[in-house]
Amino acid sequence: MTRHAFILVVVVSAALTVTTAAAAEYPARPVRYIVPSPAGGGPDTTARILAAELSRQIGQQFVVDNRPGASGTIGMALLARAAPDGYTISQAPTPTLAIVPSVLPKLGYDPLRDVQAVVQLNTSYNMLVATPSLPVKSVQELIDYARKNPNKLLFASSGIASTLHLSGELFKLMTGTQMLHVPFKGAALAMADVTAGRVHLMFDNIQSIGPHVKAARVKGLGVISAKRSPVFPELPTIAEAGVPGFEVTAWGGIVVPAGVSKAIVARLNAEFNKALASPTVREKFAALDIQPVGGTPERFAALIRSETVKWADVVKRAGVKVD
Repeated sequence: MTRHAFILVVVVSAALTVTTAAAAEYPARPVRYIVPSPAGGGPDTTARILAAELSRQIGQQFVVDNRPGASGTIGMALLARAAPDGYTISQAPTPTLAIVPSVLPKLGYDPLRDVQAVVQLNTSYNMLVATPSLPVKSVQELIDYARKNPNKLLFASSGIASTLHLSGELFKLMTGTQMLHVPFKGAALAMADVTAGRVHLMFDNIQSIGPHVKAARVKGLGVISAKRSPVFPELPTIAEAGVPGFEVTAWGGIVVPAGVSKAIVARLNAEFNKALASPTVREKFAALDIQPVGGTPERFAALIRSETVKWADVVKRAGVKVD
């Protein structure tokens, strides 16, 4: 072995030793846990449940940092620019990684290049609801009514390019109906107008919309996930109710900057999987109708890629644009 080759081996070995030691000690200080949406929403609720469990589990604080705005891109851009040391992680809901890139091509970062997947956290059941005054009681009746009254029905969402918005666009494409989208600055504001009858329809996650259905402030028409909700077993899926193949699954996961070492990604993955399996987290998730998932970074990365392709097609066909 030449002297140059020997020195190179020593340097590489030393670097690997340092990296391995750093990963073994990680986390040695509090971890910033970015949530790219407002406090009180679904991703924030999930993050706070997990942050509390991880803090107890590891012995270091996971501090939730809400950074809402611009369909989640403000928080994601913050993550992409963070030091790749594992001390900044982010919650990543469906729109932030799989929808927004097709609607806002000039993000200033590339979700597939500048961040790396750690673990899928959950999936959530979503539901289609109608204001009580709308004269429909089922999905098929809604389709018939919409076809007889093109562009008369208004459907609300939490904002352009949100999962709730794209659910409505996909529904229109698959049913051949014409409805007008009304974006709001958050699901709570949208729901207020649906309950008041100023807007006719809304797609939303069951943890947020369920209490309104139980209180009869809105009518539940169907679940838009792949299977019926355990909380509302009487409601059919949209596919069962007359739109075969219709499915929208809201999911969330954890991502870190692209440069974070594989050793730290593996440690985070293991700790999140452990937290997701804990009785405390599973009980709290069940109460909110959230399904814990877990799995490998590779599995989550594959989901992000497949969902990006799916929603890019919907965005293109529906002509979704940000004004």
